[in-house]
Amino acid sequence: MLDLVEFGRTGHRSSRVVFGAAALSRMRQDAADAVLDLLLEFGVNHIDTAAAYGDSELRVAPWLARHPDRFFVATKTGDRTGPDARAGLERSLTRLGVDRVDLIQLHNLVEEDEWRTALGPGGAVEALARARDEGLVRCIGVTGHGLRIAGMHLRSIERFDFDSVLLPCNFSLWQHDGYRREAELLMERCAERRIAVQTIKSVARRRWSDNSAPHHSWYEPVTEGPALARAVRWVLSRPGVFLNSSSDASLLRSILEVASGPESTTRPSDAEMQADVDHLSITPLFDGDALERI
Repeated sequence: MLDLVEFGRTGHRSSRVVFGAAALSRMRQDAADAVLDLLLEFGVNHIDTAAAYGDSELRVAPWLARHPDRFFVATKTGDRTGPDARAGLERSLTRLGVDRVDLIQLHNLVEEDEWRTALGPGGAVEALARARDEGLVRCIGVTGHGLRIAGMHLRSIERFDFDSVLLPCNFSLWQHDGYRREAELLMERCAERRIAVQTIKSVARRRWSDNSAPHHSWYEPVTEGPALARAVRWVLSRPGVFLNSSSDASLLRSILEVASGPESTTRPSDAEMQADVDHLSITPLFDGDALERI
């Protein structure tokens, strides 16, 4: 079973692996229900979905009905204005079949104009804080990807007292000095203020070179057993940091087996990680410019 750790100051003890429900975006319900069996088997008690993840919220809804109070439920909104964010939250509640969610997150808040709108008067944050006061949501977070996001999160948590952040974290990305410095500073600030830190792209290998090949994730993941295990352990060796599982559901069991194993928090050496980079031709998903947008 997975270890449970305090999810920041939310009062919830979450599994170290958060289920990334983007994996359900195009699944039939019967296939999604088979994924639920895995979550129950390994003790995953935290689901991260989003309005933008296709049918994901709809696939999660029956799970919540069958297992009330079992899961910490997080969703996301890409809306930046107050009225749109409020409407999006209410739509997500309906799709999920619940009266409230545990966490609503500003999805990929990285562009300067969107940041000013969302955090300004009449913006999404103001509206979601009001929804929190009304009991529609317990906590508010912010997410993003790309090389600029750690720096933007640092700005965001100074402007508003977010309960959680989410950002990419893997060995290859950490070789970018600027990103590593900002991400590690963000993690330090979050630890001081008990803001939960979630990570994505832990098992990313590279962008797909052949887009005609069938795949379940926008990036090509690491699938080799030992290399995948090292990628997972590299993230989980950071105390208190959560790993959001890949949008490729075929990797879920492998990730959960590593994360629930006796060496789950044993950090691989830099030499081991670099050997995987060389052997698998792992390349960064982001470059601060052309590759920032998905």
